[in-house]
Amino acid sequence: MCVSLIRMRIHLYSIHGLFRGKNLEIGKDSDNGGQIIYVMELAKELSQRPEVEHVHLFTRRIDDKQLSPDYAVEIEPINDKFDIRRIPCGGKKYLPKEKLWDCLDEFVSNTLKHIKSKNIFPSWLHSHYADAGYVVSELSRYLNVPYVHSAHSLGMPKLHKLIETGMTEEEAYDRYRFQNRFDAEEQTLASAEFIVTSTENEINLFEDYENFDLTEFHVVSPGINLKRFWPYYEEEFDGQPLTDQQKQARMMAKSRIDKFLSQPDKPFILAICRPDRKKNISGLIHAYGTDHELQSIANLVIYAGIRSDIDHLPSGEQAVLTEILLLMDKYNLYGKLAIPKKHDTDLEVPEIYRLCARQKGVFSNVALTEQFGLTILEATSCGCPVVATNHGGPAEIVPTCQNGFVVNPYNTDEIRATLKKALINNEQWMELSNQGIRNIHTHYSWKSHVDKYLRLIKSTMEDSKESGNKQVTKNTRTQKRLATAKKMLISDIDGTLISESENYEGLDELRKLLEDRGDQFVFGVATGRSLGKIRDILSEHHMPTPDVVISSVGSYIYYGLSEANLDKGWHKHIHYRWNREKIVEAVSSVKGVKEQEPENQNPFKISYYISEEGYDENELKEALAPFSRRLNVMTTRGAYLDILPRRGSKGRAVRYISQKWSIPLSQTLVCGDSGNDLDMISNTSKAIVVGNHAKELEHLRGSRKVYFADRESSAGILEGLKHYGF
Repeated sequence: MCVSLIRMRIHLYSIHGLFRGKNLEIGKDSDNGGQIIYVMELAKELSQRPEVEHVHLFTRRIDDKQLSPDYAVEIEPINDKFDIRRIPCGGKKYLPKEKLWDCLDEFVSNTLKHIKSKNIFPSWLHSHYADAGYVVSELSRYLNVPYVHSAHSLGMPKLHKLIETGMTEEEAYDRYRFQNRFDAEEQTLASAEFIVTSTENEINLFEDYENFDLTEFHVVSPGINLKRFWPYYEEEFDGQPLTDQQKQARMMAKSRIDKFLSQPDKPFILAICRPDRKKNISGLIHAYGTDHELQSIANLVIYAGIRSDIDHLPSGEQAVLTEILLLMDKYNLYGKLAIPKKHDTDLEVPEIYRLCARQKGVFSNVALTEQFGLTILEATSCGCPVVATNHGGPAEIVPTCQNGFVVNPYNTDEIRATLKKALINNEQWMELSNQGIRNIHTHYSWKSHVDKYLRLIKSTMEDSKESGNKQVTKNTRTQKRLATAKKMLISDIDGTLISESENYEGLDELRKLLEDRGDQFVFGVATGRSLGKIRDILSEHHMPTPDVVISSVGSYIYYGLSEANLDKGWHKHIHYRWNREKIVEAVSSVKGVKEQEPENQNPFKISYYISEEGYDENELKEALAPFSRRLNVMTTRGAYLDILPRRGSKGRAVRYISQKWSIPLSQTLVCGDSGNDLDMISNTSKAIVVGNHAKELEHLRGSRKVYFADRESSAGILEGLKHYGF
């Protein structure tokens, strides 16, 4: 079947901010800006296409009394083919994006569980911003599905700007978690199928990244919703008169502005942006406040986000809004400067643009840098000429639309002169307005955006089908099993799966069974060995590649036998209150224990040999007493000692995998032979202890959920499988 005829299920991921089907709270804070609008409009347009089966937008679930209960709803249908899916992570409260990094692996795990339980496996993934880039790169690896990334903004340019404004590099790293962001951005460059940018200029911003050469870029300019942002001279749209709600929004827009102004019918310079220093609101006010001629020509109207009380805003936004008020007073702009506190995003914002155009005003965006400039498209579509920054996307939008002028945002004189130039010549104003309206339809419609977007997806999927996708893992069958399986078998290796006495009875039969297990049965190993040694022994005995590998007594989890397929979420989970150095120091005084070789150690496992002479278990317990509640201490056959974080063990790893991949614990069977298998055997509903087991497991005999086989190793596993009808 031709790929172009396949109906695709597309997942979009935008983790931070507030998403809902109506009344978007754009401008509420720095996390609720143009990205929210872009993602929502993209999802809506994609859902109208016949080749798209369904669009799911994944974001964070928020159950916060300070916010609408809308954000706590798990699944919100938007139309027949588009819904918002809210995934819990990091607690219930609303959190800014800088505080989400530590819970992104939780988001990954909960998303996998949601996808499997709802049977909504994607054919394509799209991440928005660095935090979603990390999440989707992990999901892509687990699900074996390709993905595309949109940065929306980048960490390195932001860091450079912060340092230029006086913040130290140390302060910036601490406040904005730049190391997490840079790591995520590098990861997406290395693993995404391609990066979608809004402009050619945006591509240049990636050049400082090490993995710049590892990906390809495609410019797909965002569209504009022409059903909302229609020209100011239209009194009806699509032959339909204005609704009562639209009429009310029009009156409200004018009322909010007029109450600030002594001459409200004059043209006005309009700015709509978040209260963020990089938006350079102060630069615009300086230009206006220092030019009395400009003040006589036009008023200044600034919508700087949505607020009720400045004292309740984050410190950065407080500083920007306080500066606006101080500059208003400094330049005595009372009656000339309007700073409304709020607006309705859906209906009122288009009416604000149209009001500006009807009064022959201009839209201004003189940000220090602007990745794209969606508000410029909105204003242009309604008929406003623009004066915009020449740093970033506007430098490409304005020449394309022929709708205004670009300026150096650091040059107050240039901003001042260009605003007057855009306002004083009525014939020029009409020409810029009309050109902008025409060119928006040609270059920045959502139809043209999604047409190009879907062509790129189809081309990528066709190439992947022919030659194998560059980023999707090679263990395609493994990923499919994990996504769909209903049962799981996890076995220890040494002495259990493979006999240490070279009695390989039953091994050929078990090997054949595992090779033919199909897609509903996950096979895994859980062992004290490192990944390299696991590869060696399984290869030596020609065993099939396991879907899951629990290595180093439960301190690592891999999918397949590649280091690249490490489960990072497991590390985040077991790291809690673990202090390796202090534990090593405490055990150093215990007699009869000796550290094993470096290759047997790792950051989450400390391994020792136990000698027959001088070792006293009570002495060890006393040494570890200060840490006992945070540790998992395992002894194997009286000769080996392993110390792990409390959350790290084979048994807990099995439970973690069961939960993450929605494989019922009741349908999970584990097999072991010694003490380091004890918690794995004790904490599942079905277990096999092979005939050659150590005495330390004997106390489990008689348990209903533990089957003691008569036969040894692999033959004992086969005996247990028959017992359970597995």
